[in-house]
Amino acid sequence: MTPRIEAQPVASLRDRIIAAADDLFRKQGIRGVGVEAIAEAAGTNKMTLYRYFDSKDELVAAWVETLIAPKDAEWEELSEKHRDNPTGHLREWSERVAAKLAAIEGRGSPIHNALAELPERDHPARRVLQNYKQREYRRVRRLCETAEFQNPDLAANLFYMMLEGASNCVACVGTKQIGEHLVQLVDLMIANNRTPGRRRRRL
Repeated sequence: MTPRIEAQPVASLRDRIIAAADDLFRKQGIRGVGVEAIAEAAGTNKMTLYRYFDSKDELVAAWVETLIAPKDAEWEELSEKHRDNPTGHLREWSERVAAKLAAIEGRGSPIHNALAELPERDHPARRVLQNYKQREYRRVRRLCETAEFQNPDLAANLFYMMLEGASNCVACVGTKQIGEHLVQLVDLMIANNRTPGRRRRRL
């Protein structure tokens, strides 16, 4: 009997447009790509593209949302896995960030590149990014408080500055070293917070 071959789901035209935009934005930057090039790469035309997105700005915002959705899902996964272990959550989070940094090639993080290319505060994609960054920071702050850091605000700021700094350094420093040092710094902060006695610095 001939084995049955499962049919692969066909991507919608909207998804194909976003996928084409993703490829072009990563290679050429947001500002360097026009809607005609995106439509052509998606196998359609500009008129059809505008049926799904009123403007290029809306397309960029939709693309940014596809970048953020997996990150939100990953955080929820880690929250469930380390429900009673906030320091374990922070440690694995840093390890995953390090692994992603090592995998980044070419132009670096698309999220950080998008922030750099979209200085307008009222740009719809920038609003999506800012909301995500604020949400991510609040999550880190809650973890630091749950982990009973002496100063949760300072600890959260340090964690977040390390994350942002590591992500921004991938273009100028070896990503493997940056990722390894990020994990080491997170481990040091966690260990320092647990060290008894007067020598412990307040984090």
